[in-house]
Amino acid sequence: MNTVAAFYPVGTPGQPWGAAERAQWLARQVVQRSHADEVVAKIDALRDRFDVSQYGELEYPDGRYPLLAVRSRDWKDSLPVMLVTGGVHGYETSGVQGALQFIDQHAADYAGKCNLLVVPCVSPWGYERIQRWNALALDPNRSFVDNSPAPESAALMALVAPLKGKVVMHIDLHETTDTDESEFRPALAARDGKPFEPGEIPDGFYLVDDSENRQREFQQAVNDEVVKITHLAPADAHGEIIGSPVVAEGVIEYPLKALGLCASVSGARFTTTTEVYPDSAKATPQQCNDAQVAAVRGALDYALAHG
Repeated sequence: MNTVAAFYPVGTPGQPWGAAERAQWLARQVVQRSHADEVVAKIDALRDRFDVSQYGELEYPDGRYPLLAVRSRDWKDSLPVMLVTGGVHGYETSGVQGALQFIDQHAADYAGKCNLLVVPCVSPWGYERIQRWNALALDPNRSFVDNSPAPESAALMALVAPLKGKVVMHIDLHETTDTDESEFRPALAARDGKPFEPGEIPDGFYLVDDSENRQREFQQAVNDEVVKITHLAPADAHGEIIGSPVVAEGVIEYPLKALGLCASVSGARFTTTTEVYPDSAKATPQQCNDAQVAAVRGALDYALAHG
């Protein structure tokens, strides 16, 4: 029996993918929405209030995509820098739309208090295809490493590099979805020639702290704002969320730098990764966007008060 085919249609049991399998996977990816209409147009509408710059361009055989950043117009070197990123995994919609909503509705509240740098959509190719990986079948959020093989990750690292030592807070906006279990984890297992081990998707919002730089009060401050909008994810029967021990209500932790995760790129004192659950029966898409906005505001307010 072809055990890989039983849980994913690409690959041979026990064998990592080669070029042929990656090409087969790529051929399965189709455009489902427009980065130009849903992201670029919204960023363009902000140009009269904020400084918008293109920090790179993705060039894939099936398309070219501008990489765009939004900055405070009143940027002052004497102010702390606060970094907000979304769409590292392009399929995680509220990360992108939440970042855009924050800029439009709330970024002006922080004028003169800090320098804001917001990258709403790190992975536009993935955004259009509602895909976790990039066109090379690489996860950008495991690729924030030296000489990164993922152009999305390399471009963001280059953008942030001149600000090292100045970034006080970095919040990276993500989602955990039902398709993590039905598509993306099976694809990962197949790509790497490993067996697929089913897991459990948590119902609710949670945060990922850095196990090498724990900031529990910061995480609590973020969750305190989020619970005004939506519910936190409970621990499962093992006291875990997605296989990691729950260290505080709605909080797990990873070694961010060792795993090449986006929240490690700036070296900020305060870092967190949000995880919204958009498939919950208890949350609407707008609530998910609002929860991301609440998380950003909670993170900024805490960092400004304690940085």
